[in-house]
Amino acid sequence: MPEADGRVVVAGASGLIGGALVAALRADGIPVTTLVRRPAVGPDEVEWLVDTTPLDPAILEGARAVIGLNGATIGRFPWTPKYKNTLVWSRITPTRALARAVREMGTDAPAFVSASAVGYYGTAPGARLTEQSPRGDSFLADLCGEWEAAALAASPQARVALLRTAPVVHPDGVLKPLALLTRAGLSGPIAGGRQAWPWISLDDEVRAIRHVIDGDIAGPVNLTGPTRATANDLGFALAVRLNRPYVLRAPAWGIRAVLGRDAADALLLSDLDVAPAALTASGFEFRHPSVEDAVAVALPVDAA
Repeated sequence: MPEADGRVVVAGASGLIGGALVAALRADGIPVTTLVRRPAVGPDEVEWLVDTTPLDPAILEGARAVIGLNGATIGRFPWTPKYKNTLVWSRITPTRALARAVREMGTDAPAFVSASAVGYYGTAPGARLTEQSPRGDSFLADLCGEWEAAALAASPQARVALLRTAPVVHPDGVLKPLALLTRAGLSGPIAGGRQAWPWISLDDEVRAIRHVIDGDIAGPVNLTGPTRATANDLGFALAVRLNRPYVLRAPAWGIRAVLGRDAADALLLSDLDVAPAALTASGFEFRHPSVEDAVAVALPVDAA
C-alpha cells in the first residue's frame, strides 16, 4: 500500500465551494491536486474528462481523500430539457469517473467525499428532516438520488460520504439573485415566504467538508445551518443588511411563469426544514448558527 501523503484531490475546484475549500486546505499547508477540464498548467493540476479516457487511479495514490464537487449551476433558468441534460451529465459523469478510479484502488483507496444537495428531499412541509428521511419526488430529488448512487459505486472498500449541501449564503451563491432584486427595491415575500429554506454559510460549508474528511464520517451528511429559517427570514435579513424595503409579494404562479415549474418548485417554493444531524452528532460546531449570522458575514457593512 502506498504511504499516505496527506494530499487531497479535488474535482470541481473552480466553483464557489471548491475554490474556497482548496484555498483553505492550502493555507493550512495541505497539498492539493485539482482535476481540471483544460490543459494543466502546473504540477498540482491534472487534466481529465476531455474524452472517454478513464481517470488513472495512480493519480489518487497516497491521497487522503478525493472530493467530487462537479456540477453545472442550478441557478440558470429556465431548466429546458437541454439544460436538464447538462445538469445531469455534469454531475453523474464526473462522479462515475471518480468512483471507478476509487473502486479500482481496492483497499488502498482514499476516502471519497461526493457532493449532493438537500434537493434530495424534494419538499416536506412541516417535517424536520434528517439523513434518514426518504428521498422526495421531483426532478432535483431524482437527480440527487442518481448522483449519490454513482458515488456509492466506489464501495464497498472505500469510505464514501455524501454531502447534501444547502444553498450557500454568499454573494456568489443564493444571495446573488436575491441581492440584485433587493438592491433594486424589488424584494418581498416569495409565495408568502413561510416555507422553510435550508441554508449554510460558505465558511461552515468548507469547515464541514474538512470535518467529514478528518472525522472518518461516511454516508449522507446534511450540510445545513443548525437553525430553521424561512424564505422571509433570509429575505428580511438581506433587506435589513442592504437597507432596502421588503414589501413586494411574488405569487407562486408568477415565479413558476418566470423560472419554469421544476426550477421554481425546487429552489424557491419547496418547504424543507433540514437538520444537520450527522454533523452535530459528530461534534461539529457552527460558526454561523443562524441565517442572520450567515448574511452578516457574507455581506460586511462596508461591502453591503
